Amino acid sequence: MHTDLNPPLSPLQVELLKAFAMPTVDESDLHEIRKMLSQYFARKASMQAQRIIEERGMTANDVEAIAHQHNRVSKF
Repeated sequence: MHTDLNPPLSPLQVELLKAFAMPTVDESDLHEIRKMLSQYFARKASMQAQRIIEERGMTANDVEAIAHQHNRVSKF
């Protein structure tokens, strides 16, 4: 498979392209793959957040306070 793109594809992107190149991927398979990927990345994000919480010695109250902060900045 030729991957000399600018920017180059990551190994994950190459594997996903290989999987989706198979003619047997139907809508139900696509739905399951999306669900699986979503769960995988949610699990990784949760583990990362837990690691940060532990490293910083945060309490449940600290986490709750952060969850209710408004940190987005309007571009307008």
